[in-house]
Amino acid sequence: MISLDDARRVALSLPEAAEQDHHGRGSFRVRGKIFATVPDAGHLNVFIDVNEVAGVVAEWPDACAELWWGKQLRGVHVNLDHADPARRAARRRLAPQGAYHATHARAGCWLS
Repeated sequence: MISLDDARRVALSLPEAAEQDHHGRGSFRVRGKIFATVPDAGHLNVFIDVNEVAGVVAEWPDACAELWWGKQLRGVHVNLDHADPARRAARRRLAPQGAYHATHARAGCWLS
């Protein structure tokens, strides 16, 4: 389990990350680009590469579900009650590929 406050601390620890309002809800951004939103206190919507979504959901089906924005797959919907074990495992999988990409990948994978 990870609390929303813990998730916020992780998100804001990423290089250049900031928290901003997004239509009355919290969002986390790097250089103005949203990498996660807070739909409610128990979940995060995390925008990751769509090619990674199926693997993340398959690896952590209790913590993650596909996130659809209209008809587009955009990332994962993370259940914070099941997120912590996945966060630790996901950090080991990251391979830096430039500052923004690495930050964006970490943002998607630290919880997923």
